[in-house]
Order: sequence, then C-alpha cells, then structure tokens
Amino acid sequence: MQRVFITGASSGIGAALARRYAEQGAVLGLVARRETVLREFAASLPQAGQHRCYALDVTDHAALAAAAADFIAGGAVDVVIANAGISAGTLTEYAEDLAVFEQIVATNLLATVATFAPFIAAMKAQAQAGRTTPRLVGIGSVAGIRGLPGAGAYSASKAAVISYCESLRVELHGSGVKVVTIAPGFIATPMTQENPYPMPFLMPAEKFAARALQAIACGDSYRVIPWQMGVLAKLLRLLPNALYDAATSKRARKPRHLSGK
Repeated sequence: MQRVFITGASSGIGAALARRYAEQGAVLGLVARRETVLREFAASLPQAGQHRCYALDVTDHAALAAAAADFIAGGAVDVVIANAGISAGTLTEYAEDLAVFEQIVATNLLATVATFAPFIAAMKAQAQAGRTTPRLVGIGSVAGIRGLPGAGAYSASKAAVISYCESLRVELHGSGVKVVTIAPGFIATPMTQENPYPMPFLMPAEKFAARALQAIACGDSYRVIPWQMGVLAKLLRLLPNALYDAATSKRARKPRHLSGK
C-alpha cells in the first residue's frame, strides 16, 4: 500500500492526483489551506478514514515540517508531490505587484523546497534499506519554459521549480530517491478558468492525473503533459528572440489578482 503526501490537494490538479491515488488504495497525506474544503474532499475519497488532512499554508514552513513529520511517523512514504501553487498577472512597472511576485515565488518555489526537505533523510534510509524507491515530484509548468508577457512572476517561479528539481535530482543521484519533474500544459482547473486567451490542447484534470501517475511510477526525470505541449514548448524555445517577442507581445494577459490550486 503506497503512502503519498500531496500539497495543494483540495482542488484542481492536486485533487485529481489525490483521487487517482486513493482509487489505487494509497494512504494520503493531504495539504491545503481551506480546512472545511479539504476535509469534505477527503471524505469523498475511497477509504476516506485512512487519509490524513493538514490544513495549512505551505508558506508556513514550520507547519509544513510538522505535517511531514506526522505523516512520516505513520510509515514509509513512497511519493511526495509539491503541487501547491498560485498564479496572477503581474506587471513589473507597478510597485504594488512586487508583493504579488514575492507571494508567488514563496508559494510556487520556496514551498516546493520546504515540502521536500523534511522527507529526504527518511526516504534515503528507506531506499538504502531496499524497502521502497521513493519519489519527490515537483509540479512545474510549460509557462516556465519561456517567459510570458504579464506573467513574469508565474513564469519565473515555474522556471525555477524546473531548475531546482533538476539540481535536486543530480544531488540525489545514486541515493535511491528519484526526483520527477512534471510540467503541465493547459489543464482544466479553477486556475485556468480565468485565462483570457486560447489554451491549446486543454486537458481535463482527471486525464492529466492518470498520465502523471504513469510518469511518477516510471520515475521519469521530466515529463510535459500533454505531450503536444511539450512539442510546442520545444519549438518556442528554438524561436529566435525577435520572432518570439513579436509573436507573444500582443498576447492577452492574465488578470492581476491571485488564484490558487
């Protein structure tokens, strides 16, 4: 029986991942900010009584570490998914957006580090004892592959998550702990509902979760889901800056208020 710890677990991608794991019989540690919503969601899952709920903000690193310690105390942890994230349109020219930049980076990047940190020693010990091959899973984004206008904070935070997870993967090479980076394209969640622009290859969260679980089980180092967005992202990466700038500068921009997952 797998034991899986997921942040941002009460809605969107996190909820879809949690439900898929629960359907496979996993014991879940579920982290989200809204306690009532979190507990109602947990109660809707298969084997509801075996899951643990931790109502906290992932930017509260002490609370996050305490939740991790509690879950580790219950037995070996197979998968940790740092999924919690927020998004907002941001414009550097507005001084008030600096606080939004800080909040997005704190939630999307620093909380990923704080989510993984308490588990690494225990996971190394598990792997060295031959009991499990644990996974640390970072949720990046295709938005982190090239910067998008009006989304500097989100693009930067997700680019940093991708690079951070790569660094961590190399650090843990040979330890038996695998680091998996998943970069979602456009997934149908409350966060993407506010996007005022076309979203090619938009995928239901449930379908995304099924593919993500396959990537995690395989221990893929990096996977873009859906794959079509991976091809598109590679093409955009190859575009000369002048062409990329001309193609994206007039793109519609996300509203300047926070949304979370």
